Amino acid sequence: MLTKSQPDEIQDYLSDASYLPGGNASRVSFPENAEEVAEILRNATRTETPVTVSGAGTGTVAGRVPFGGIVIATDKLNRIASIARDDRTGGRVVAEAGVVLLDLQRAVESEGLLYPPDPTERSCFLGGTIATNASGARTFKYGPTRKYVERLKVALVTGDVVDLSRGELYANQHGRIDIPLPSGTAIEAQLPSYRMPQVRKHASGYYIEPGMDVIDLFIGSEGTLAVIVEAELKLLPKPEGLLSGIIFFDDEDNLLAFVSDARERSLAVRGGSPTVKEGAVDRVSGPTVREGNSNNLDARALEYFDVESLNFLRQKYETIPSEAVGAIFFEQETTPASEDQLMNEWLALLEQHHALADQSWFATNEQDQAKLREFRHALPVLMNEWFARHNQRKVSTDMAVPDEAFAGMLRFYQENLRSSDLRYTIFGHIGDNHVHVNILPRNDDEAIKAWEIYHRFIRRAVEVGGTISAEHGIGKLKREYLRELYGDNHLREMAALKRAFDSAGILGRGNMFSEEFL
Repeated sequence: MLTKSQPDEIQDYLSDASYLPGGNASRVSFPENAEEVAEILRNATRTETPVTVSGAGTGTVAGRVPFGGIVIATDKLNRIASIARDDRTGGRVVAEAGVVLLDLQRAVESEGLLYPPDPTERSCFLGGTIATNASGARTFKYGPTRKYVERLKVALVTGDVVDLSRGELYANQHGRIDIPLPSGTAIEAQLPSYRMPQVRKHASGYYIEPGMDVIDLFIGSEGTLAVIVEAELKLLPKPEGLLSGIIFFDDEDNLLAFVSDARERSLAVRGGSPTVKEGAVDRVSGPTVREGNSNNLDARALEYFDVESLNFLRQKYETIPSEAVGAIFFEQETTPASEDQLMNEWLALLEQHHALADQSWFATNEQDQAKLREFRHALPVLMNEWFARHNQRKVSTDMAVPDEAFAGMLRFYQENLRSSDLRYTIFGHIGDNHVHVNILPRNDDEAIKAWEIYHRFIRRAVEVGGTISAEHGIGKLKREYLRELYGDNHLREMAALKRAFDSAGILGRGNMFSEEFL
C-alpha cells in the first residue's frame, strides 16, 4: 500500500474548497481495496490515532481538513466494477468510492442510462457524494444521492468490512439498530430522538427516521461512522432529449409567480405533494424517485438568479437584458414527438407571467445547452475572483425552508442585505426552496458585519422549520450552527451514536460536532 509522509507530497490532502488553514497530518495512505482500508482503521483504533477520509477535496465545509493523525486517501479506489441495464427500471452500476462523478456519469450515459445526482462540482469523488448526500440542480425532479443508493460496502474502525443492502436491516420501533459484524460481534446503538426538518433537501447531521433502513444512516454521515468503499447505485433510462432555457424577468413578483406555477405543474405530473420530505423510502421498491415523463410540462431543474447575480454576470455576458431584475434557469426532458408541444407550453407559461420572452435564451441541442450550463456555473467563478481580490473568505448560506416559508425567507434575506450596504448575490435551487446567499465583504470590518447577518439567517431558518445546511453538509465549519438546529441534548445523542461505531472517536474527528461531545 502506498503511503506518503513528506510535507510536499501530502500538502494537497490537507485542505479542501473551504480553504480552512492549518490542516496537518503525519502521513497519507492510499488503500486499493476494502481490506486495506479496514487494516488502517484497525491499527488506528489500537493506537487511538485520528483518521480523516479524503475524497477529491471539493467540499466547502472543511470535512476533509485534518488536524493531526493520518489521512485515508480514496484516490486508488477508482474502479467501475459493472454497469447493468434493466429494460424495466433502467439499471445498476457498482463503483468504488474514488471514482470521479463525471467519469461515472459519462460511463453510464454511454450505455443509454442516467445517474441523476449532479452537484455543481462534478470532479468530486463518488464516496464523497454519498458521505454528504450530495444534490444539485436536478434534485428538484430526481431527489438527492440517497434515493439511488441500493448497497454500500463500508469499513469500520473495528477492522470489519460490512456489505449492506437496502431492505436488509431496519431500526426497531424503539429506535434501536443492530448490525451483525463478520467478526461475530455486533454494533448495537440507539438512534437520536430528534425529528428532521420537513424540507426538500437536508444535509445537517445524521439521517433519522422511525423504522429507518440502516443503510441510510451511513449516507450523509460525513465520514464519522465508517469509510465508504463501494456502492451499488440505481440508474434511470437516459432522457431522449432536453429543452433548457434562461428566462429573464423585469419584475420579481412575476418571476416568483412563474416559479410557483412551474413547480406546481411539475409536481402534479409526478403525482407529488407540495411538500416532499428528503429521503422518503418505500421498503418494497426502494427510494421514491419522482420520475415524471417527457410528455408534459415537468421541470427537472428550476434555478434562480437575483438582480445582483445578473449584475455580476454582466461582466461576462453583455447580452443580459438591461431591464432584467432576475432570471430562472430551467430544464425539461423531451422526446422527438413532444419537443415542439413542450416548447409551446413553456412559452405560454412565460407569456402568462410576463417574462422577457423575446430576450430569453433557449437550447435544444448539446452545444447550446453547454453554453447555458456555463452561464449557470460562471457566477461562483466570478465571486471566487472577487474574494481573491479582496483577500476575504466567502460568507455563503446553504439553508432550505419548507414551501410555505420560502417567500418570507427570501424577503428576509433581501431586507437585511439591502439595508447593510454590503455587496451580495442570491442564487440557486429555488425549486427546492433552497437558495445560496453570498455576502461579499471588501474588508475585515465588512466581514464581521457579514457574519453577523449570516447568524441572523441561521436563526430565522431554524425558526421557520428549515435546515441550516441543505446540500454542503456540516463538516468543521458549521458544527456550532448544528447546535442551533438540534440543541445540546440531541448533539449528545448523536455523539452517543457515533461512539457505538467508533468508541475511540478517531474517525472524522471534529466533523459535525466538537470533541466536547465525545
